[in-house]
Amino acid sequence: MLIRKARLEDAMQIAEVHVESWRQSYKGIVNDSYLKSLKVEPRFKLWSQVLQNDHSVYVAESEGRVSGFASFGKERSGEFDVDGELYAIYLLDSIKRKGAGTELLSIGVEDLLQRGFHSMSVWVLKENPSIKFYESFNLIKLGEEEIEIGGEKFVEMCYGWKSLKTLHELIQARIK
Repeated sequence: MLIRKARLEDAMQIAEVHVESWRQSYKGIVNDSYLKSLKVEPRFKLWSQVLQNDHSVYVAESEGRVSGFASFGKERSGEFDVDGELYAIYLLDSIKRKGAGTELLSIGVEDLLQRGFHSMSVWVLKENPSIKFYESFNLIKLGEEEIEIGGEKFVEMCYGWKSLKTLHELIQARIK
């Protein structure tokens, strides 16, 4: 597994992972018709734009293909006492529980620390089984909101870490 900074030419594979990981992760949670309606092309346009700007996006590459990614930056809501945010972390089922998520989180936290950030939030659907991944890193609940996906209402939880330095140390202890 290779973890590296994303490049513009990764945009299509990131978009494919984005769509497929949604279909895999939210099967049985979000209605099937919505998941089937997801298209790669709009995600390709999104990730092409993101990768042209100064965003921190990292990919997990397996067998020469992008199989996961994570994106980090400035906290967007302004509602919580944190300055950084994990915008997205998506992995294909084929690489889950093999350390890719932890490695992506590690490199993103290091990036935020180097850029002068001190804390971080992440939004997670309450029903998402991957919530256990985040909980394993001693986060705190910052808030929640109701959102709509495919005509259905869901609760999205906002979690966070008040100290990126402490989170980084916890991740490094787990990696070793």
